[in-house]
Amino acid sequence: MPQIAQLGETYASQIFWILLIFGFVFFVVGRGMVPKVLDTVSLRDRQIADDLAAAAKAREQADAEEESWRTRENANRAQAQEIISGAKAAASRSTEAQLAEANSRLDALVGEAEARIDTARAGALGEIEQVAAEAADDIVQRLAGVKVDQAAAQAAVKEALNG
Repeated sequence: MPQIAQLGETYASQIFWILLIFGFVFFVVGRGMVPKVLDTVSLRDRQIADDLAAAAKAREQADAEEESWRTRENANRAQAQEIISGAKAAASRSTEAQLAEANSRLDALVGEAEARIDTARAGALGEIEQVAAEAADDIVQRLAGVKVDQAAAQAAVKEALNG
């Protein structure tokens, strides 16, 4: 077969060109382009890792600031509650003082009124006894025609009113 006979003549030439093309591809692509691509990929990986580390650090810092804020907020709330409690206590003490003052004034007025009532009652009872003694003296004098001593009439009226 003639094709097989030509194989020997063209075989060396084909091997030469295959080696030359593969060598060219190896040195251009393998030694020139691939390291640049690998450097770019490793630079990108390093940049991503740095960005992730910065994000984690920023998250930790934000968490710390949030915790600090929560602590301050809780302290402010507690302080506000203390101020409110103090204001309520002060208002309560003020109200109690005003009520105590009003009660003492009312007690004094009630005491004065009771004293006036007692005085008026005693005066009214004295007048009632006096009028009753005069009426009894007048009744006895009209009915029996006897003049009764004023002191005896008053003693009899007192005994009748008390007993």
